[in-house]
Amino acid sequence: MSKTMKKAVVTGGTGGIGLAVARSLAAAGYEVTVVGRDETRGAAAAKEIDGRFLRADLSLLTEVRALAARLAGEGPLDLLVTNVGGMWVRPWTTAEGLDGVFTLNHLSPLVLTENLVDSLAPGGRVVAVTSASIGSLPLAGELEYRETRVAGDYYGMPASGRAKLAHLAYVLDLADRLAGRGVTVLAADPRHAATPNAAEMTPEIVPPALRPHWDDIMLGVQTPPEVAADPIIWAATNPDLAGRGGLVVGLDREPADALVQPLTPALREAAALLTARTLAVALR
Repeated sequence: MSKTMKKAVVTGGTGGIGLAVARSLAAAGYEVTVVGRDETRGAAAAKEIDGRFLRADLSLLTEVRALAARLAGEGPLDLLVTNVGGMWVRPWTTAEGLDGVFTLNHLSPLVLTENLVDSLAPGGRVVAVTSASIGSLPLAGELEYRETRVAGDYYGMPASGRAKLAHLAYVLDLADRLAGRGVTVLAADPRHAATPNAAEMTPEIVPPALRPHWDDIMLGVQTPPEVAADPIIWAATNPDLAGRGGLVVGLDREPADALVQPLTPALREAAALLTARTLAVALR
């Protein structure tokens, strides 16, 4: 691979929206590394984009740190797209004993990003994939950040949104931290798409108040991944966005301000404290 090519890493890049992003980045001239768990899908993705596949289970923070160490050892990185995430009908726990939804949607991309901060090239970019599932939070009343999993009835969509909102708070803070280094940190919302994760959803994934709208929700997840990926690709490659850290790109490449509105100072502080407390135990 040419030493003059810009280097990009896309997590969850072996299928769905992540693969669509990786495909576009490769077409734009990036040397792309896709990260995922499945060796077969990973090899196929790498072959398609003429890139590289690295296997890692990103629900395990030990593997996230090992991945980051390998990438950091390879020199400056121009673009990091933290795409991995999802929502599930039932709660689950990682092999490390952490809540799976909170880990994969927030802790994992945070740990990867933090361990690669010093490897980001001047003029580089971080694009964190956020989610419209944040919009399901007010109805579900799940904005408290006392524990990684909210007590009581579990609903997968607001659980994912709660984790994504915590991550969005982190992304905005990171944008401020890295602005002086010339690194642009953005978030992008692809909305819903026809992905394998979406295909597993059932009405139980949303609170009862949202179930009358289930047909509309399912209509939304018919969007082809290539279409849904556009805000992410735009955030990753548009030169006019350099220096505009903290922007959240949504549909039609417009600012998705509604996703940021729940982020009060008190909520941001609570999410940061929960994150720090959880990682202090998990990474010791």
